[in-house]
Amino acid sequence: MLRYEMQAEIWVYPGKGGWHFVTLPTDVAARIKAAMTGLARPWGSLGVTAVIGKTRWQTSLFPDKASGSLLLPVKSPVRQREDLKAGDKPTLTIEIEL
Repeated sequence: MLRYEMQAEIWVYPGKGGWHFVTLPTDVAARIKAAMTGLARPWGSLGVTAVIGKTRWQTSLFPDKASGSLLLPVKSPVRQREDLKAGDKPTLTIEIEL
């Protein structure tokens, strides 16, 4: 298993739905992309396990052309359990089973 720990800011997508995301640091995103070459799902998504605080969930990372990085969606139940909002910079871990 590969594990990547980082801090990153939660932000809100400006379109419909109020989706909250974290943009992974570009160096971490590059390492994840390299480790998962050929494993992308539809829309280029990559299946991972994310951990913030005591909350662990199965999710996907999505490529972001604007930043050249990967985006992690942070759903409402996760934000509520961990008392997070846009602008917060939680420590998060991405785990990848290869």
